[in-house]
Formats: sequence, structure tokens, C-alpha cells
Amino acid sequence: MTKDSPGFACSDCGAASAKWIGRCPDCGAWNSYVASAPAPKRSRVVSGGRSRPVTSVEESEVPRLATGLFDFDRVLGGGLVPGSLVLIGGEPGIGKSTLLLQVARGCAGSREKILYVSGEESLPQVRLRAGRLDALAESLHVLGETDPETAIGEASALSPALVIVDSIQSMAAANLPSPAGSVAQVRNAALLFQRYAREEDVPVVLIGHVTKDGTLAGPKALEHLVDAVISFEGDRSRGRRILRATKNRFGPIEEIALYEMTSGGLSEIADPSRALLAERRAGMAGSAVSASVEGTRPLLVEIQALVGPAVSGSPRRSAVGLDAGRLAMVLAVLEACAGAPVSAREIFVSCAGGLDVREPAADLALAAAILSSFRQAPLPADAFYFGEIGLLGEVRSVPDAGARLREGVAHGFRRVFLPRSDAGCAAEFPDLRVVPVSDVRELGEAKK
Repeated sequence: MTKDSPGFACSDCGAASAKWIGRCPDCGAWNSYVASAPAPKRSRVVSGGRSRPVTSVEESEVPRLATGLFDFDRVLGGGLVPGSLVLIGGEPGIGKSTLLLQVARGCAGSREKILYVSGEESLPQVRLRAGRLDALAESLHVLGETDPETAIGEASALSPALVIVDSIQSMAAANLPSPAGSVAQVRNAALLFQRYAREEDVPVVLIGHVTKDGTLAGPKALEHLVDAVISFEGDRSRGRRILRATKNRFGPIEEIALYEMTSGGLSEIADPSRALLAERRAGMAGSAVSASVEGTRPLLVEIQALVGPAVSGSPRRSAVGLDAGRLAMVLAVLEACAGAPVSAREIFVSCAGGLDVREPAADLALAAAILSSFRQAPLPADAFYFGEIGLLGEVRSVPDAGARLREGVAHGFRRVFLPRSDAGCAAEFPDLRVVPVSDVRELGEAKK
């Protein structure tokens, strides 16, 4: 391949090739090679001197578009930022279209024009869902289109306050030979909507599909292009949904919101801790309440553990809603430092309620639940736990201890097991019985 000849490049890592190949040898991505034009020759040198100190740039407050869904706005950091590109991903049937139609309803209620581009459902289907969600409004415009340039042309003529694209994988430009959903089509459509959002100063929300392993479909570059990535997940059999920000240039990440799917759409759960503990059976061995923090919101969750004899072969380890790696580490520490012979037992742990807790602050509650099940000794019904466990058995401090304590006290808990270094944060709660723990040995002795 000569310097000026066209070739192919990987849309994920940028690796170049003289001919199209199915799998990138550098990053391993499949079907990621797209035709690339030769680099233009540099004809002139642009004079410099246009940079300036960052302190000379005027600070401005970015106005946000409120959607009418308080928790949705909080996950975004206060609402939709004009000119931003937001990607919402989730499994099929989880409720992404329902959520975005409710967002459109909230924005249309302020008499702002909203454009909903449907590339997957027919307009009668969209109208049927909008009627069920009470989202019928003259200011809500719908367009059945899969060509991104046509959709952007309609948006430019309408001048809406918000554009919703359902979905980015259904968009296919006529000038590209690849089918809809391919790497080239997804990347091209995302770039077109990003350019429109920046030039017109209009927020654009893209609905995205996920693969069977839970990751967003399409090139990884799609997540780099957008300003915010929102994950919409949950257990469809229970009707509970979790909205989580995994990337946000305009607000905190890991912020979450809980919803309940009803016949009238998604309903915000005002008190998530109460909802997550609603079915807790206090006084049962193997149950411990952990004070977790997701983004800026403290939550109380129930950690359940079941310890039983090994049936045959290697004992099984199963973790649902918890980090399997941290489970293995906590079990090793309990065996080595707390004298609990759990290595030969089968152990199953779960975070009840469908929440996925990955922070190390859940270690202490996890250890307490395992010891409780192993000894068949119920934990105090009015106690909650938080703290990170180290490899030497030490219990380390965690951030936002004050917020965790306030959440526990607000929900009627009167006893807390926490790292000794965080015990000072409990001074403002005189009625709370504080049990400082500096080592897992102390936790084991307290449960005997």
C-alpha cells in the first residue's frame, strides 16, 4: 500500500491494512475494518499563537433541560445538557423505549418540540405506547426513519428541544454498503448525530442494544463519542429496573435510580432502601444489611449467604449481585484470620433485590453473613454493616461513612458494625450503638 492509496482501518483501534480483513490482528475485534481515504497532503503550515491561559476562559453555567423525571435528571447530573450526546443501553424488552417516551412526555409538557425517531417500531406502535403512557401531545413529533441524514434533516427543519433515536443500531446510511448494525453504520450514524447536537446545541439521546454478555453492541468508539453512557438493567420477572450512569462528562458516575415497571409505565421508587429491604426476614441466619453508596446516594441492601457441606468434588462458589473475586478473598481471610473452616464448604451469596453491589465497603456485611450462616447464628436484627476487609484481616475505612450512618438511622437501625477508623463519624448519632471493628477476628468473636 503506497502512501496515497486508499486502504482499510480498524474503527476500534485504528490499525491500518491494505485490504479488508475479518478480524483485527491488533485489538481482536471482528468486522471492524472500514474503508479509509488516504491522508490528505499537508499543503500549508497554519500560524500559531491562538492558545491562551485557561484562567482567561470565561466560566459559564450550562443550562439543562429538565425531563420531568427527577431521578433520571439526577443520574444525568441535573438534566440534559444542550449539545450533548447520551447513550442509553439495555437488554431487549427491559423498557428503554418506555423510559424515553416518558422523558419525551416530560419535555413535551413544557411545550417544547420533541422529535422521536423510530427505526425499529412502526408509527402506529409508537402511538399505541404513547397513549398507554399518557404521552400524547401535539409537541411530540414522531418520525419513522432509518437513514440518519434524513432524520437529521427533519430535526433541522423542526428545531426541537430534544431528539431521541430508537435505536442507533437501526440507522443505516445509503452511501455505505454495510448493513444496519454493522460497525461502520453505527459509527457513521453516531458521528452524524454528534455533529448535529454540537452545531444546533440540541441534546440527542440514542437508544443502544447490548450483546449477550451485557456490553453495548457496536464499536467501542461509540462509547467514546457520547458524553454520557446510561445503563438500564433489572430483573424483568420482578418488574424492578435500575438506571445507572457508567460515564458522564456533566455529572457523577455510578449514580443510580430505581424504577418499578407498572401498567402505566415506569414509576420512580422514592425510597430505594425501604424497597430493597421490604422482603427481608429479620432474625434468619445468613442475612446481613450493608450500607452501600451508589454515586452520591446511600442505600441499604441485604446480603444473604448460604453455607453448606460440599456434595462432591470441588465445593461450589456462587455470587449473584456481588463481586466473585471479593467473595473468594473474603473466604480466604475468614479461614486464615478468623479461624472459620469454610474452604471445604459450598457457599452461595447474593445481594437481594436485584442490585449489583461491587464496592469493597460491602466486605464486612458479606463476612458477617457468611459467619452467621456457617454457625447458624442469626445476626442482630437492628444492626447494619460496612467496611473494607484487607488481605491481612484488617477492616479499613470507607468513603462517605456519615452518609451511610444517616441512611441506617433513618430506617430504624440502632446498631452499626463499622471500621474503627470511621467510628468518629457516629458522634452525631447519640442513640446509635457503635461497634468498632479493626479486624475480622473481632467480628467472629462478636458473633459467638
